[in-house]
Amino acid sequence: MLNKIRSFSKTIFAKILLVIIIIPFVFWGMGGLFSSGNSNNIAKVNNENITTKDFIDYINRSNIDTETIKSEIDKNIIEEMLAELISKNMLKMEIKESGLVISDKILNKKIKLNKNFYDENKKFSRTKYEKFLLSINLSAPLFELRLKDSELKNSLFKYINGGIKSPNFLTNKLYKEKNSKIIIDYINLDNSYKKKENFNDKDLIKFINENKEFLKEKEISFNYSKISPQNLIGINEFNETYFKKIDDIENEISNGTYFNDLVSKYNLKSNYIKNYKLNSVSTKNEIEKKIYKKIFELDEDNKIGLIEESDFYILYQIENVIKILPDINNFEFNEKIRKILVNKYKYDFNNNLIKKISEKKFSQSDFDKLASSNTTIVENIEIFSINDINKFTSESVKYIYSLGKNNFALIKDINNNIYLAKIKNILQKEISKNSEDFLKYNDQSNNKIKDHMYETYDFILNNKYKVKINQKTLDRVKNYFR
Repeated sequence: MLNKIRSFSKTIFAKILLVIIIIPFVFWGMGGLFSSGNSNNIAKVNNENITTKDFIDYINRSNIDTETIKSEIDKNIIEEMLAELISKNMLKMEIKESGLVISDKILNKKIKLNKNFYDENKKFSRTKYEKFLLSINLSAPLFELRLKDSELKNSLFKYINGGIKSPNFLTNKLYKEKNSKIIIDYINLDNSYKKKENFNDKDLIKFINENKEFLKEKEISFNYSKISPQNLIGINEFNETYFKKIDDIENEISNGTYFNDLVSKYNLKSNYIKNYKLNSVSTKNEIEKKIYKKIFELDEDNKIGLIEESDFYILYQIENVIKILPDINNFEFNEKIRKILVNKYKYDFNNNLIKKISEKKFSQSDFDKLASSNTTIVENIEIFSINDINKFTSESVKYIYSLGKNNFALIKDINNNIYLAKIKNILQKEISKNSEDFLKYNDQSNNKIKDHMYETYDFILNNKYKVKINQKTLDRVKNYFR
């Protein structure tokens, strides 16, 4: 429950200036309920109470409609919103303790310097400001209060990380991590995989017997009728009469009227499709293929209904649904099984390699043996930076740059070819302070230091604030919205 308030909502500063969830406490089982005198308090942060009224007001200000809250009530939406409110209160407590303030004069200046409120003469326009407030449905005092809160949060973050300057050696380290030249040997594993023609009938029969239910294919028999203005009201016009009759058909379906009765009553043409399965060649007409596919993919409980298309409606009724295991001699089924076996073999082979590599049981001799046994050429390539994706995918290159010399790895290219690679050498180069890229990497290094500081700050807050939830009050609020 509230599981560590969503683990800081993926760290304290993930949503700066929005809602910042910074409370990774396990709420339940942390002291039980409050005393009866606090029955109107839903939570407590240290010695400060959050009342039920505070929370309901917060929900009302969130602009989330009641129906949404009702539909998400069992997905912990109430707990999430309470976590947000607690987070906001904790930030206010931090701001207050830090002695941070913003005067009305500074706030007024902030608003007047906002270019969104400038007129054609590039001067602050009260009229534009008032129109903006109307567009977001906020009064001036409430908007200015929110702006003040945001500015105070900004000040808090600057207070925490102000004056950070990365030393040159860290900037250089980061540069080397991303711009080292890495030389790798690699082999394409395609020849190591078993091909579909290498699986015999015995392999196929064994797999089919072990996976009968999974391999059964659905077939449906159904009636359908295409309803257009022409065949429903006699003219090719989407008018009120046409849509009124469509509504009537929908109502009759809801009242249990069957397909044949509707077709007869509205003089529609009926079509019957027997034992249709997905992608079967039942028609060459693309529109009909689309209709068949849509009916096939419907939930089996929806036996009868209307499907809306751009220029017509489809009235359908599913008569029969069966699941059968195709014959192994059926070409399409046979090919399907072979493809499954090929992919299964690839997965098992790759998984076994990854396991050996992670357990340090894969050596250079294994690499050479794999190449020679499958007559695969060992290729060589130089990767010039972490952004060099001329051969391998971005994820693969990033993974290579996370490894050291002589390590092995499975990587892939944009065509999903899988390779086994060995990092043969890593050539590092220094960055000069006069380099055009120095400021960029210096900024990145600064940000890394800030991230570490925020993690430390999170840890401090964990120990600083004690959070309790009144479970009974929380349940009452949830029941109110059910």
